[in-house]
Amino acid sequence: MKTKKKKPAAAARKRILIVDDHPMMREGLAALITAQPGLAVSGQAADAREAMRAIESIRPDLVLMDISLPGKSGLEAIKDIQAVAPGLAVLVLSMHEETLYAERVLRAGARGYVMKQEGGKRIMEAIRAVLEGKVFVSEKMSARIMDAFTGHHAKGGATTVAGLSDREFEIFQLIGQGRSTKEIATQLHISVKTVEVHRVNIKARLHLTTSPELVHYAVRWVESQATAGR
Repeated sequence: MKTKKKKPAAAARKRILIVDDHPMMREGLAALITAQPGLAVSGQAADAREAMRAIESIRPDLVLMDISLPGKSGLEAIKDIQAVAPGLAVLVLSMHEETLYAERVLRAGARGYVMKQEGGKRIMEAIRAVLEGKVFVSEKMSARIMDAFTGHHAKGGATTVAGLSDREFEIFQLIGQGRSTKEIATQLHISVKTVEVHRVNIKARLHLTTSPELVHYAVRWVESQATAGR
């Protein structure tokens, strides 16, 4: 009597956590991902705090997250994720230009960066690549990162916003959003004095001389980013 061969067990779907403060964006991404073989949306979160709770409870294989989140910034959230779940794959999906953010998110521990404007096909390519353990950025950005890594990037010239440290960049954005020094200190859980020191350093890096100049520059920059993302 012949024994029936057991069918191989179906591979478990990769669990994905979506982190974005826009419900419609989360639902759209969930529909896109759920329609793909081998993938499942195991949870959604609107901010960094919800994301951390979800990571602990559902243990996702990939966190797909926006860089602009209410409260704690996406950059800080990525660092927190890597602290509690070392090696967890994080893919950043953002409306912001990757030349400004991609290197920052990779340094923070993410494995890829893709712009929302790229469309569903490109987003799925990024998800698949990161789940396979690869780093995903555009070819242009990849070349730029390699140049920086090998020391071939251009030297000298005026410092731009891209040249600010992660903390300086975070404070610069908050200044542009109209936050006071005290409000920034409270949000970032640092002292007012520390914020003031960063403000001085930011002015020096951007070759600005007064606080009103810094505020004006920051506000214009934030507005330009919002316009570019529409």
